[in-house]
Amino acid sequence: MSAQTLVFLERAETLQFDEDTHPGAQLLTGNVQFRHDDAYMYCDSAYFYEQQNSLDAFGNVRFVQGDTLFGYSDLLFYDGNTKFARMRRNVRLIDKATILETDSLNYDRVADIAWYWTGGQIQDSLNVLTSRWGQYESRLNQALFKTDVHLINERFVMDADTLKYNTQSHIADILGPTTILYEEETTITTTLGWYNTDNEKSMLLNRSLIEHTDGKTMIGDTIFYDKRVGYGQALRNMQLTDSVQHVTLYGNYGEMYEKSKDANHSDNARAVGSHGYATDSALMVDWSDSAAFTYMHADTLFTEEILYTDTLLGALDSITGAPDTTLRDTSFRLIRGYYGARVYREDMQAVCDSAIYNSRDSIMSLFGKPIAWTDNQQIAAKHIEIFFRDSTIDYAHGIGDCIAIQQQTPRYFNQMAGKEMFAYIRNSELRQVDVTGNAETVFFPQDEKTGDWIGVNKTQSSFVKVFMKPADKTTNNASDQRKSNRQTIDHVVFTTASTGTLYPIDHLPDEQTHLSQFFWAENLRPNQPGDVFLHPEKQSTSGDLRGEQDEAVFERSPNGLRTVSKNEAENNTANTNNKLKKKTKNQ
Repeated sequence: MSAQTLVFLERAETLQFDEDTHPGAQLLTGNVQFRHDDAYMYCDSAYFYEQQNSLDAFGNVRFVQGDTLFGYSDLLFYDGNTKFARMRRNVRLIDKATILETDSLNYDRVADIAWYWTGGQIQDSLNVLTSRWGQYESRLNQALFKTDVHLINERFVMDADTLKYNTQSHIADILGPTTILYEEETTITTTLGWYNTDNEKSMLLNRSLIEHTDGKTMIGDTIFYDKRVGYGQALRNMQLTDSVQHVTLYGNYGEMYEKSKDANHSDNARAVGSHGYATDSALMVDWSDSAAFTYMHADTLFTEEILYTDTLLGALDSITGAPDTTLRDTSFRLIRGYYGARVYREDMQAVCDSAIYNSRDSIMSLFGKPIAWTDNQQIAAKHIEIFFRDSTIDYAHGIGDCIAIQQQTPRYFNQMAGKEMFAYIRNSELRQVDVTGNAETVFFPQDEKTGDWIGVNKTQSSFVKVFMKPADKTTNNASDQRKSNRQTIDHVVFTTASTGTLYPIDHLPDEQTHLSQFFWAENLRPNQPGDVFLHPEKQSTSGDLRGEQDEAVFERSPNGLRTVSKNEAENNTANTNNKLKKKTKNQ
């Protein structure tokens, strides 16, 4: 506590005493001036209590401390022993470039803290802040606001419950529920963090949300956000959502760039718009089809908005009747997954090294030893493209070392191989497979009446068409349908130059009932959404004919892959599926 010093009367035009009405007071009028240490007080009139070392000042009150702090009010009650000032009515406190305005203000000169409680405003060179309760510390240029806090900037407004603000650095410390609205285009919702109102950089904690009017959002436990350059970085439980393209990207780390790499794109030119990526448990969910979500996992997932100029071909001009060639700006979403990509849909599953999904053409491209499954069919090639129509699979195109396998029994597999393959799908079922280029087949025909196996049919041809029978599906679970209602071949069409032989089923050893490139990888197949995070070991190609997984399977953990029991893996997968449903049910 500072030592007590005396308040001195410096000047007054008149001095009177009235012990009846104001005992112990000097009644002063006309250009009154007091001094206390380095503080000066001016007013029209005052009561000066010299024995108590205090004063009451009235009319045009001015308080000056040093050469930086100036206070104005209609009334001032000052105690020189405690160095405590109470300013009332039309109060203004000016500290360098900071102006505080309120109706009632207390100022503690020892602590150098001023505060109000009936509503007030602080304004500096950048912002105007209002609140019901506020405190300002001159030495630190630090203000604290509580209740109905409202910050106005030329580019944004901020509403908060509790806020700290530095008038020199222009940094706001967020200490409660806060909403920031940028020019009616971006909204930030958070409860903890800091925001630099000068350079528009911020650190947002406690599961914050960034929303844009174009339908893009970013959520994360921790977000570093630079609004000026349109950059966001999220850590832990990140979500990037494009509600227009109906795509959400999840991960424990990711980055988002709001602005285009090349904002200027001419006719029929393309440019990258908003883009970002996710890693560490990365997951892409396409929820454009509410009945069949697409789940894609990879080590790293990239998302890009491709901007381009197109024409309204097909539409007729209302006046001339000619095709309308009006240029329009439009966009589509490109998703790229690298290293260990795994995809799950109810009607299709796939694994590969990397995958690309193009929402404009509705094509998913699989690279690096891709394998795709639908029902009891497996397709593999050097490169596979899957084409969608109206959010459902239309057909798959395999290029290079293609092989399609249909499991009949744990031992018998119909097989088709060639240089190129088209697999056509209707109502989520494989209906037709076309194989070209050195086409080889192995089929296990059955007696239509008895269902007995007739033999093994091995053929070579330049081209082959295989037509499938629809499965009689009686369950709602895709995994159960594959086990109990497997599709079978209806008929096969070969070119006239085909060669082939039907062997008795017991006259060929097992190894000769498989094509040279045969392998069955059911253990790699994701059977439900949570399985995209599993990375089971790949079994040997032709030697392993099991349709069931091993009792010991591999599961992803924060420390990498770990071996767990099959029951434990199923329980963990069920928990993951429940979390995925909660995340996507409100998309």
